[in-house]
Amino acid sequence: MLMSDSLAALPAVRALPAAARAVAIRQDAVVTVAQLRAWGVGDTRVSRRVRAGDWQRPFRGVVVLQSGQVSWRQRAQAALLYAGAGAALSHGSAAFLHGIVDAPGRGIDVTVPHRRTVRRQVGLVVHRTRRMPWAGGRVRSVEPHEAVVGLVAATSGTDELVGLICSAVRAGVSPGLLVETVRDRRLPNRRLVLDLLDQVADGIESPLEHRYQRDVERAHGLPRAAAQQRERVGGRWIRADRIYVGFGVRAELDGQLAHPFGTTDADVWRDNAVLLERGDLTLRYRWQHVAVTPCATAAQVASALVAHGWTSTPRPCGPRCTLTAP
Repeated sequence: MLMSDSLAALPAVRALPAAARAVAIRQDAVVTVAQLRAWGVGDTRVSRRVRAGDWQRPFRGVVVLQSGQVSWRQRAQAALLYAGAGAALSHGSAAFLHGIVDAPGRGIDVTVPHRRTVRRQVGLVVHRTRRMPWAGGRVRSVEPHEAVVGLVAATSGTDELVGLICSAVRAGVSPGLLVETVRDRRLPNRRLVLDLLDQVADGIESPLEHRYQRDVERAHGLPRAAAQQRERVGGRWIRADRIYVGFGVRAELDGQLAHPFGTTDADVWRDNAVLLERGDLTLRYRWQHVAVTPCATAAQVASALVAHGWTSTPRPCGPRCTLTAP
């Protein structure tokens, strides 16, 4: 992101009148040809500077007042200026701006009122809506929860939805606000999204945890573990993924991003400290165990629970289930 001081130092920005300079800085050195014309910079001069490579024209009628690499934020400003009054970043672009997703996507997502027509451009994705949500900010954008709902409408895979919703909640988006917004929209996957939001509120923090609860616990009749329990063990604060309260059994779910090379030194310390201080057995599972062999994982969890006092019996999840009663 370009800072205000570096933007003000650009020769083309410095040459503008004071009032125009403030506008150009606020727009990250991205302006329209109409604005330049109003500031006394004629079309001929604009074309000459663009041909020389001093300035850049990302969209028709929009100019970046610099040479060299254009930042994502500048491309977003250019898309908004091209789309015109009332346009706002939305979907993946708004989610990236608000820190909900890590990557901005290939194009800039912009939503405009339904009555508006914006000509297609390479690198620009235009969405039209009859009910334009509130938008604001220096880079005009819909609010975080609206960005999430926009992405939800275009996401079909359960794992992808879980990951998106978990990322949104971690970024500070209120689950309650998401529930209200989703209930108010006609989404093809609305029931699934509302169910996932309930699970996130109960402690689900990743697609792996969602699969564990659905395919290991619920599908095989295992007791439901308490999720994301924070406690102090061995003089350190830890957070347990799953604790089967009253049975002395825990399950830790190691996602690929958090544990790319398997169990870490910190994991080993935690497991030992829990065993010594609490007497709890820790079972540690990865994607392979939960997504590919959930029945075998359920059998192992059931065996641990039975050994620690569980008196019920797990059930097969279907005719091909490989689970056998411990």
